[in-house]
Amino acid sequence: MLCCHDLPTTPRPDIGWVLVTGASGYIGGRLVQELLARGYKVRAMVRGDREGHQRRWPEAEVVAADALDRQGVSEALCGVHTAYYLIHSLLLGQGEFEAADVRAAVSFREVAAAQRVNRIIYLSGIGDRRASHSRHLRSRAKVAHELSAGAVPVTILRAATIIGAGSASYEIIRHLVDRLRVSPIPHWAQNSCQPIGVKDVIKYLVGVLETPRTTGGSYDIGGRDILTYEQMLKAVAQLLDKKIGFVRVPYSGIRFYAYLASLLTPVPAQITASLMEGLKDEVVCRNKEITRLLPFAPMSYREAIVLALTREEQDKVYTRWSDAYPPAHELALKLHELKDSPTYTASYTLDSDKSAQRLFRAVCKVGGDTGWFQNNWMWRMRGGVDRLFFGVGSARGRRRRSELRVNDVIDFWRVEEIRPPCQLLLRAEMRLPGKAWLEFDIVPGSEKTRLTVTAFFHTHSPWGRAYWYAFLPFHHFIFNGLIQQIEKRA
Repeated sequence: MLCCHDLPTTPRPDIGWVLVTGASGYIGGRLVQELLARGYKVRAMVRGDREGHQRRWPEAEVVAADALDRQGVSEALCGVHTAYYLIHSLLLGQGEFEAADVRAAVSFREVAAAQRVNRIIYLSGIGDRRASHSRHLRSRAKVAHELSAGAVPVTILRAATIIGAGSASYEIIRHLVDRLRVSPIPHWAQNSCQPIGVKDVIKYLVGVLETPRTTGGSYDIGGRDILTYEQMLKAVAQLLDKKIGFVRVPYSGIRFYAYLASLLTPVPAQITASLMEGLKDEVVCRNKEITRLLPFAPMSYREAIVLALTREEQDKVYTRWSDAYPPAHELALKLHELKDSPTYTASYTLDSDKSAQRLFRAVCKVGGDTGWFQNNWMWRMRGGVDRLFFGVGSARGRRRRSELRVNDVIDFWRVEEIRPPCQLLLRAEMRLPGKAWLEFDIVPGSEKTRLTVTAFFHTHSPWGRAYWYAFLPFHHFIFNGLIQQIEKRA
């Protein structure tokens, strides 16, 4: 998992506290673990569920704060030497993220100055805040500009497409190659890109912290290859031994291709559209000064893809884009936070001779490629309908087959609580006229172990009540079959 064993720098844990904002995201989660392994005192900032992340990183200090909450950010920055700024609002959608990004950056810049932070390190995208065709890349450049306008020196790293197990870009490319037999190639797919492996991104983030000369500098970071997006698809097709026809097409509408890709991949249209907008630009490294300051050889595109495929095969995907999607999921209402009891509840129970540990292991394997043990077509149909209406759908699958932790996704659910070997609580993230949870409880007895699955649904609307009663006849069939299959596979 660790990336920096061959990094040509020396750890500097004597500098004191290092803050990682966006610690629950794809890059942040990996960076926290890397810094801890190199001996740093790490404070991880997340928006919610501090306890769950504290269990994940017991050696770190975890604080809960929103980037726009000045008081919370001030407490997170108290006594910090260096702050990593890994916050973005991309998942809010194209109409909102730019303004939110700028507000958060200005607020963070001002609070960091007030707390006398020594430096900020920001991971941005390669793009010009005025000339870029991509609003996502323009927004990243604006954030860099706003952070740099303050009193605290900012080190800016600009990356193009990030390739790694669990990254959105990688999963889009891999699933398109896996599922398409003919791929349309609009004109922007001929633009050049310099993709970079996530392992190298982490090495650069740690390397600039350990290289004081980079303070206040701005650097492009990239992998070894410069490729067109068509070449990137072809390289993955070759690795997966897939035969695909590539057809040049005159139509170039980003939204259409993003929606099509969202139906074929686990990544939703909101993210896909923002990433695809970046394909309109040539995103290659112009400033190569970082390669002199941190002289290590980055991976090639092919090596990054092979490593990602290997991590998936080994079931060692440590962070994933879904950790941060949908937006504000960490702030979602929890079951125990309801002011009154759920509007509707339905429970199904089975007594088993199997131990609680064996039953719990079987419970924790539901969803993803394994499916829901029976009636999978019903779960997939519900997920497909959700995706058609721009919901999360069921194609998100799972981060890992053999492990679950708080905030992991399981298709259109998210793990709200997990307490081995007695409880798994899932919160629904599909589009619903209310809020829903699914809870698995395991209670050992003197002779039998009781397995219970309970569906909770909370609503105040007539549409919500109609929804519950419309699906109620299916519950007995679905949930009784589910717990019987769990018991059988335990």
